[in-house]
Amino acid sequence: MKDYDSLSHTRWDCKYHVVFIPKRRKKVIFGALRKHLGEMLHELASHKESKIVEGHLMPDHIHMCISILPKYAVSNVVGYIKGKSAIQIARRFGSR
Repeated sequence: MKDYDSLSHTRWDCKYHVVFIPKRRKKVIFGALRKHLGEMLHELASHKESKIVEGHLMPDHIHMCISILPKYAVSNVVGYIKGKSAIQIARRFGSR
């Protein structure tokens, strides 16, 4: 039987396939950015009590399978991860 996660009144196994695509599908996910992006996304997901189960970094987009608690809206978690990662990338890598 599957191992389900649980909260005080629920047992759940919610996983979502999310795809991030930068504006105009620029091929920007390479080099130093690629090395830091995985750990950055895992850290941001843990801030919202979520877990990235699997992810793939393509040259122009990102695929993620993310497990999100039912008490959080998927759009809120994904918006948080996208927004905070954009800020961290801009601070670390500047105009690249």
